[in-house]
Amino acid sequence: MSLQALDTFPGVTAKPEAATQQFVFNHTMLRVKDITASLDFYTRVLGFSLVEKRDFAEAEFSLYFLALVNKEQIPDDDAQRNQWMKSIPGILELTHNHGTENDPAFAYHNGNTDPRGFGHICISVPDVHAACERFETLGVDFQKRLADGRMNSLAFIKDPDGYWVEIIQPTPL
Repeated sequence: MSLQALDTFPGVTAKPEAATQQFVFNHTMLRVKDITASLDFYTRVLGFSLVEKRDFAEAEFSLYFLALVNKEQIPDDDAQRNQWMKSIPGILELTHNHGTENDPAFAYHNGNTDPRGFGHICISVPDVHAACERFETLGVDFQKRLADGRMNSLAFIKDPDGYWVEIIQPTPL
């Protein structure tokens, strides 16, 4: 379907207002039970860099901001890093409520069980086959392998909280 045809859907503004031209989709937040397991998954398994951490001791939670960038891109100065982080797309914010990791019965809703809501995040990789082989070697839980179902060009893995992460590549298989 052409871009022009997409502009004809009811509710779609064909030409966004000038006031929105500098808007950036900055981040998505996920609540996580065990921050150590989540940081390991997102940094070691998926290659994110931890960009910033903010603690809210009185409210008993911490925020962790991650991005798929080379560490050299991240400003060392706190104020510059904060401004840089708020200006780039694709930040992942992990929210950890202190103590949840110690409660074996505690779990967040992953959005894909009833009632369904949030679905998934997506990571684009240069070679989806190589990435999935690596995930297999690392013992990552799969929701859908490449060979499962009709859509053989993508996979879904699960993070430690059961959130789905779609794995795609930009070029045809």
